[in-house]
Amino acid sequence: MPDESSAYKAPVQRQWVPECLRALPDAVHDRAATETQEDRRTMTSQAPMPWQDRPAGSSAPMWRNSGNPIIRRDLLPHSNSIFNSAVVRYEDAFAGVFRVDDMTRTMDVHAGRSADGLVWRIEERPIDFAPADARTAHIQERFVHAYDPRVTWLEDRYWVSWCNSYNGHGPTIGLGWTTDFSTFTQVENAFLPFNRNGVLFPRRIGDAYAMYSRPSDDGHTPFGDIYYSESPDMIHWGRHRHVMAPVPWTWQSTKVGAGPTPIETAEGWLLLYHGVLTSCNGFVYSMGVALMDLEEPWRVIARSHDYVLAPHAPYEQVGDVPNVFFPCAALTDGDRISVYYGAADTVTGLAHGYLNELIDFARRR
Repeated sequence: MPDESSAYKAPVQRQWVPECLRALPDAVHDRAATETQEDRRTMTSQAPMPWQDRPAGSSAPMWRNSGNPIIRRDLLPHSNSIFNSAVVRYEDAFAGVFRVDDMTRTMDVHAGRSADGLVWRIEERPIDFAPADARTAHIQERFVHAYDPRVTWLEDRYWVSWCNSYNGHGPTIGLGWTTDFSTFTQVENAFLPFNRNGVLFPRRIGDAYAMYSRPSDDGHTPFGDIYYSESPDMIHWGRHRHVMAPVPWTWQSTKVGAGPTPIETAEGWLLLYHGVLTSCNGFVYSMGVALMDLEEPWRVIARSHDYVLAPHAPYEQVGDVPNVFFPCAALTDGDRISVYYGAADTVTGLAHGYLNELIDFARRR
């Protein structure tokens, strides 16, 4: 048995502000250090969350908003489709980053705002990310596409993650941030190509920032597991852990990917995710739910056997890519949850449910 004094001891972690985070005044960082997670949720907005009660006679774990699709494909003069988008509370209303495919079929991300989370004003021009430094500018030399964003309030700003083409070398996870949804700053890509579905945690795990992602290929990826990674500074990512794999001969038999920002509950992190089945007519995207360990989020406590929602509505079955239900964002209000999702890679839908029922659904067999 080795002498205890010679055993490896992890270095003491000191509180510090990473280089990519130093653009905000020190007072902002001081404030973030003393705020609780609930303080930060409350600070961002008091706006009522968009919500509809469960339809009479329904026992489904989640249900669709009767106004779906809440964002149509032609909301902008030059948009072909608006889907797979991220929404958060902002000030006394809501803001978001939206995937917009234009009539040239260029995929890009746009900022948007809404007073009620239902009626949206989306900027016609894509987000112009300013590089955090001269080296970050190197990964902006050639734009190919940006798509499938997520937005997470983390400490003192809103972080945006998206599928970003690295100068045409393939998809990876782009990262940037904003404080006002008017100006945006881009930092280094998180990983090498090929990777998609980068989803940040809303707080550090221990002393580290944390993210789920799904390594992929340069095409439509007929495979895919979810992985967990950590970073001390939002630049250098490592300590990778496998999280979950597809389940053969089920609705999630081909690939799985993280959806909205994980939601912290007393029983664990609630993770909504998409699962894909390869049918004789192509991919079918549905939504599942899992419960993850709070301190070791790569450990699965429970995972739904059945899908929560699948592409059953006409606007989910018919579009540019049929049979897609792709969750990207979630708002919560107490036990209530509203989920924004892409439908048929064409429009944006909204669904509602209760956190405690989703936790029960994840545990059900």
